Order: sequence, then structure tokens, then C-alpha cells
Amino acid sequence: MHGAGARVRSGGQESHNELSGTVHGPVVQAGSVHGGIHFGHTGPRGPERTPWQLPPLLKVIDRSRELAALERHRARAARDDRPVLAALSGLGGVGKTTLALSWLHALRSGFPDGQLHADLGAQASDGPAHPAEVLARFLRALGVSAQQLPARPAERTALYRSLTANRRLVVLLDDAVTAAQVRPLLPAGGSVTAVTSRRRLPGLTVDGCRPVHLEPLAPEAAVDLLADTLSDDRVSEQPDDARTLVELCAGLPLAVRVAGARLAARPGRPISTMVRALGEERRRLEALAIDGDHDVLATLDVSYRALPAPAARLYRLLGLHPGREFDGSVAAALLAADGGDGGGGADGGGGADGRDGADGRDGADGGGVAGRGAEDAAALLEALHDASLLVEAAGERHRFHDLVRLHAAAKAAEDEPPDARARALRRIADHCLASATRAEEILDPQHRTMPRDYGPGPVVVAEVGPGPEAALDWLERELPTLMAVLQQAPAAGFPTVCWQLADALWPLFLRRKFYPEWTASHRAGLAAAQALGDTAAECRMLTSGGVGELGSGSPGRALEMFERAARLFLAAGDGRGHARTLNYRGLALQRLGQPRSAADLFRRAAAELPAHGDRRAGALAGLNLADLALDEGRAEEALRHAGAARGALAASGDTYNAARAATCLGRAHLALGRLEAAEEQLSEALAALRAPSAYEAARALGALAEVSERHGRRQLAADRCREALDLYASAGRSGSAGAEALRERLERLDRLERLEGDASGR
Repeated sequence: MHGAGARVRSGGQESHNELSGTVHGPVVQAGSVHGGIHFGHTGPRGPERTPWQLPPLLKVIDRSRELAALERHRARAARDDRPVLAALSGLGGVGKTTLALSWLHALRSGFPDGQLHADLGAQASDGPAHPAEVLARFLRALGVSAQQLPARPAERTALYRSLTANRRLVVLLDDAVTAAQVRPLLPAGGSVTAVTSRRRLPGLTVDGCRPVHLEPLAPEAAVDLLADTLSDDRVSEQPDDARTLVELCAGLPLAVRVAGARLAARPGRPISTMVRALGEERRRLEALAIDGDHDVLATLDVSYRALPAPAARLYRLLGLHPGREFDGSVAAALLAADGGDGGGGADGGGGADGRDGADGRDGADGGGVAGRGAEDAAALLEALHDASLLVEAAGERHRFHDLVRLHAAAKAAEDEPPDARARALRRIADHCLASATRAEEILDPQHRTMPRDYGPGPVVVAEVGPGPEAALDWLERELPTLMAVLQQAPAAGFPTVCWQLADALWPLFLRRKFYPEWTASHRAGLAAAQALGDTAAECRMLTSGGVGELGSGSPGRALEMFERAARLFLAAGDGRGHARTLNYRGLALQRLGQPRSAADLFRRAAAELPAHGDRRAGALAGLNLADLALDEGRAEEALRHAGAARGALAASGDTYNAARAATCLGRAHLALGRLEAAEEQLSEALAALRAPSAYEAARALGALAEVSERHGRRQLAADRCREALDLYASAGRSGSAGAEALRERLERLDRLERLEGDASGR
């Protein structure tokens, strides 16, 4: 009814009533009313217009840090009289909605005007919800009738904000796809809004949004979630199986809930049955489902289908990568165009023991990733991060959640033809080999290496520099991936990569003593070389691998390998290669307790190798002679051999082994009582060896500890002993003779300190 006027006569008096504006419902105009007027209620009362739409609350496990961050944000916004907005992002099934519900339900007493909830349908088969449709539902929940609902989206937004301006509401916008979809649905006034999305929504930061990204649960919390799902005693009775199960679920709450629900339906089954069901990687995702209701595979499929086509292809190709982490150069290698030849490349060097081999490398361009390929890779990686399918690792690196990695690999098998998968695997292998070889060049530029054989496509080289320490760190960081590529290369159809990667890893093995990987890589490389019938490669694997066997405590096996290489060199007429085996065999005999025979071989090697044009390898034989003489108490002889070796090694550019020779010189001076000369040589050696080799640095530092003790500086000696023991431990050599001698020295120093303290009454 619109405004109107009426005249009413009552009791001889006339009254005039005016009514203006628009009135909904019954209207009475009266001059005077005697008695009561009653109307039946035809619309909703106030309390019935207060919506309580949030879904039921589920138990939250181990999200106290995230809840505290949300509460701090709410408190700051309330203090500044601003609406509260938070966006929770993360992988599907990580618990975003559960956390949002926990937070919002806890606010009910402070927000009496109701709760609104909408599923924005980012993953819906018929597309995401339109904001205008959601606004219509919200407005009806707030009491606006269908007849009053504005037709235009902008008018709906304006009415929604007018109605919420003086209300205190909580709003959950679930499964959003973009910030643009969310923005019209943000209430005005002092309300609180939580948005969940598999995608990060940086566009909402301009609206004062607090982003909260959720990661999977830690193992302890995941076990608690499993116990909560089972609601019986199986977790406490079978703790080891429970821990294994949540590890197979990789801490993803949805996966843990599904596994727990399947067990809960079978109260008599032990947890180990589900462990066995998930043990096979190829079937794991299929096992994490409950009759099409809760399904980890389907959840990941939804995220995958939402990717743009280029990002989806990179996603599945990255599923072929065998490592747990990777950087942008791997993505650039996978995206490199097909074609190109394998020619070109820089000449390079070999290993620190004077390994045999031909000059030159075939294949990769030097340097790092640059240009359009790197830009495209970075953009697509960002898209995968935005979709919460990649996790940030340290140092601009990326990794898959374990279940996502299985999903990506499955999609590669489904959506990539076999030849495309084979090309991708070869590009990963070539990338690893070329990058490791570049690191080898930086570490040992004076050495020769054997040629590298790359596939037909372009080869992308990672940034491994800028100097030796960075290159060594790169090799160590990438070692798990390099080993995985090395092990799978023969079966994948490129066995040359197997032995060539083992060859490229030599500088890392020599300096940082990763003996299990050293022996494993060279045994695999030896088998590959033999299968190829490549005698030169077989000799390289025998000699380099034999040095690893020596270090790992198998001198007998090492001697067998060196002698076998010697026979192959003789048969091939390779005098230089045979001369090198003299040095190796001497090292093995020394470890086997035959110093006289070892010394004879060292002398032969020191004489023959320079005659074959290899002065550096001859110097290494001289250094071995020096170490042997020092061990047998012939310090003056050790000085002569070590001094000559140091000069030749420095002249060849081998700074690492020149520093090792300086350690030997220092120890010889120490044996002769020349403490100042010893300290000078050992300090110089320590400065050069700290970064490349914890083991060699520990040897120099241990000798410096003895220098300090003999100078009467017992506290400094004890400190140096402790530091050297830490270095031995970091190199995995805590049980070595040098480490044991240091422990004895430290115990003696500590005992003297206690005795002096007792004597002085301290």
C-alpha cells in the first residue's frame, strides 16, 4: 500500500489521518480506537530471519597455530573497526573447511545476527556459482522476499551490504575459484568472513584479507586423527602400524579419514591390513576411497581438470621426475622443444685422483636456464602453486605432496603417449648429467673427463655456481635425485647416463665421503659399462669405484677392482692407465697392512706417470709416499715428498690436493718439533679444506689441536679437538683412527683441567 489520506467521523468529530511511504502488511487508519485490534502474523518474525547456515562442526586436529593466526587477525581488524576477512588455501582434502568451521562456530556468541554459508563450486561439474545467485540466497536468508529481490547483480550487492552494515554475522564462502567471485559476497559492518579455496587468492589482499595456507598434518597429529576416526583402541595397541599408515597417507587429513573409516567399518581388522593395501604405490590412490563418497583420487582429479592445458602437461611430466624436490631448471628442461642435435659443449676435467679418460664433452650448452623457456616454466610452476598442487621448498625449490606425486605420475601414464614419456625421462636424465658435469668442471677444472652422451633434444643446465663451494653444495643437495636417475637409467634405455653420472659425482664423493652412494653408483655404473661393452668406461668405474671401496673399509675388494682395471689397460695397450693403477693398488696394499709393497708401487707410479705426460697423477703418488713415510716415523722423507707434491699439484691448478699436501707438511713439521712451521702449514690447509671436505679439514684441525697442546694452550687444544670431532661426525667418519685419537686427547685434556681445578680448590 502506498501513502494515502482518509477522513473519519466518530462521535460527531472528524479526524484526518495521513499515511505516507510504502507499507507491507495490514494497515489501519483510525481516529480513535477503543478495545483491541488483532492481526494474524503473516510474515516471519525477527528471530526466524536470523540464518544459522554453517554445516556441523568436525573435530580439528593440530591446527592451533593457524587458529591463533586467524584470531590475531580478527582482533586487529576489530581494533581498527574493519570487517574481518581470511582466506584458507591448500590441497584438496587438507582440512580447509574443517578449520574454517572450527573458527567460525567458536565465534557464535559474539555474532548473534547469524551465519551464512555458500559453496561457491570451484570444482563443480557445471561450473562455479555466480555471485548473483549466491547473493539471492543470502538476501532471502536475511528476510528479503522473492518479490523484493533486485534483478541486477549490482543492486543485489548494494542491498546485501545495506542489510549487513549494522549486523554482526559470520560468513563462510567455501571452495572459491577467484577473488572476483568472492568480492561481491563480502558483508559490510563488523562481520567475519572466511573463504576457502584450493587456489591462493592474492587478489583479496587488497580487501584486507589474511591468507592462511594449510599443509598436511605432522605424523603425530595424523596418528591422533586416525585414533579419532577409529574410536577404538587399535591405534594405542598397534602404534607402529598406525605410524606407517599415516605416513603412507602423507599426513593428508582426507586420506587419513578415509583409511580410518575403512578400518572402522571392520572392527576386527588390524591396522596392518590397510598398511598392506596402501603399500603398493600404483594402487594407493585407488585404495583411499569409500564407495565414491570420499575419494582422494577424485579430489585430486578435480584439481587437475581445473588446470590450464600447459600447466596440466607440466604437472604430469613432473610426475616422472624421480626426486622429491626440483628447481625451475627441471621444468624448463621438460618444456624444451623437441629436436636439436647433441653436439657442442666445452672441454672439461676429470677427478681429483687423476682419473683416466678422453678429453671433451658432447652435448650440453654451458651456463644456466635463461630466456623464454625459463619464463614459461616459472609461470606454469606458479600456476601449480596457486592450485596447491606444488609445495614450496627451501631455496626457490618445489616439491609434490607424496600423494600428489603419485597422482601426477598416474596422469602421465594416462595422458602422455609412451614416446612422450620416454623423451621426458631422457630430458630429465640429460639435465641431471649436464648439470652434474658442469659442477664437476667448476670443482676440478684441471682434470680430464670422458665424453658425455646426451639425447637428441636440447639440454638445459642448472645454475650450479658461482664457485666451487656452491657447486659442491649443489651436488650434495641433488644427490638423491642424481642417484635415482642413475639407478633407473639402464631400464629406461640410456645406460650410458648411469656410468657417466657416477663419473660426474666423483668430486662430491672424494670431498664429502658419501660412501654408500659412492659404492652403489659405481657398482651400477660398472654393470652398465660392461653391458655396453665399453672398456674405457669399465676401467673408469673400476678405478673410481675402487677408491670408494677403500674408503668404506673394503680394501680387499678395492684391490681386486684395481688389478682388474690394470689387466684391461694392459690388454688395450694403455700405459698411462696402467700406471695409474699402480697408485691405486698401493693404497689398497697400505690398507691391507703391506706398507713395503705399497711403497714400491707408489715409487713406480711417481716415476712412470710423468713419463706418460701426467705430472699431476705422479704428484698424487708422491703425496701417498709422504703419508706412508710419516706414518712410519720418517718425517724428513715425508717433508721431501710432500713438498714436491704440493708444488706440482699447485702448478696443475689442483688446489684441493695441494691443501692436502700442506696438511702432510704440517704434520711432518710437527713430528720434527717445528711448531711454528707446523701451525703455518696446517692453518693454511684448514682454510682451503673447510668448505670442500669436512674429513680433510678434521685431519688438519686435529693436528692443530696437538700444536696448541704442545704450546701449552690446553683450552684452545680442547676446542679444536671438539670442532674436529664434529667435522669427523659430519663426514660420517666418527669411527676412524683419527677421530679416536682425538677423543683420547680430549679426555686427557679434560682430565688435566679437572685435576688442576681440584688442586686450586675451585
